[in-house]
Amino acid sequence: MTASTSRPLSGRRALITGASRGIGADIARAYAAAGADLVLTAREASSLEPTARSLADGHGVRTAVLAADLADPAVPDRLWGEASALLGGLDVLVNNAGLSHPETVDQLETAHFDETLQVNLRAPALLAARAGTAMAQDGGGVIVTIASAAALRPLAEHYAYSVAKAGLVMATRTLALELGARGVRANSLCPTIVLTDMGQKVWGDHPDKAAPMLARIPSDRFAQPHEVSDVAVWLASDAASMVNGAEIPVDGGYLVS
Repeated sequence: MTASTSRPLSGRRALITGASRGIGADIARAYAAAGADLVLTAREASSLEPTARSLADGHGVRTAVLAADLADPAVPDRLWGEASALLGGLDVLVNNAGLSHPETVDQLETAHFDETLQVNLRAPALLAARAGTAMAQDGGGVIVTIASAAALRPLAEHYAYSVAKAGLVMATRTLALELGARGVRANSLCPTIVLTDMGQKVWGDHPDKAAPMLARIPSDRFAQPHEVSDVAVWLASDAASMVNGAEIPVDGGYLVS
């Protein structure tokens, strides 16, 4: 189906992980507005039901929800197949789910390190590999990795997080390399601090804490959720048909400062 300019994802079917709040919830909103049918996942499916109903009613798209705890080692291998069955196939994966345990290197807890790599690297990398393989067999598709500027420039107090996101960026590049000729595009989106509800509480409501970070961002502000979601829509659309294996900063110039 040919997508319209106003609904560039019309006819696409997307799986969005970590869709119950924050960036994931905003990407779900943006994808529905762009015409995509959606499978939304979070640890508790009940947390997604109101959002799924609202998006379906508001935008005339199909929606479904799945419980998926990416800390469970068995989930990545089966999630794509389960989600695909709900919509009769999938064309887009938005690998968004993640977590963070901010702590300095000398305070690093092994359990936190292991959990961060499990959820932020192992699970999304395996899910993307399974999704990419299925997409290649079906003629193509798009993988959008929600990484971080911390994958490309180290961030203090985010040792495990930076390690995991850097690994995920390299996994995404490898998918682009191996599957590009079979119609699969895979790109990473790398935001700096985003003022989701949580980001607002941690950064926006604490100007003294925010000031040193803002001083490193030439645009002198943090990102709004829609600024990440708009790029995620573009990456999944035909407008980005020649973009593959890239890291797209959404950072106000943070990475060049």
